[in-house]
Amino acid sequence: MKNLKLLPLFLLICALSFACCETDKQPQKVLRHVVLFGFDSTVTANQVKEIEEAFQALPQQIEEIKGYEWGTDCSPEGLQKGLTHCFLVTFHSEKDRDAYLIHPAHQAFGKLINGKLSAITVVDYWTK
Repeated sequence: MKNLKLLPLFLLICALSFACCETDKQPQKVLRHVVLFGFDSTVTANQVKEIEEAFQALPQQIEEIKGYEWGTDCSPEGLQKGLTHCFLVTFHSEKDRDAYLIHPAHQAFGKLINGKLSAITVVDYWTK
């Protein structure tokens, strides 16, 4: 019976130990790859959607991508300079980012957007 009273405490200790170990596996810093697009005025809404969906598919095709999110501009400041879309891709290392850049799926995406952008900006940074 005494052992049964200690069981919840034992399970709690095990759970906390596992959580700590999992946290240790995550890198302290991550490499963010920020991509900003402005579309040419001749690009249709369907073409924009196709590009959004193609970018969104990259994390399923490229295992080095550890995180992905995107959105469209909603800033009231008026400083966008024609940029309407922001894509944020996360990597654990420069090696992973470099593998992404030469990956066939990324290369195909580059061909898809060719001639459809009026502006593009890419910034990579290590989180602090």
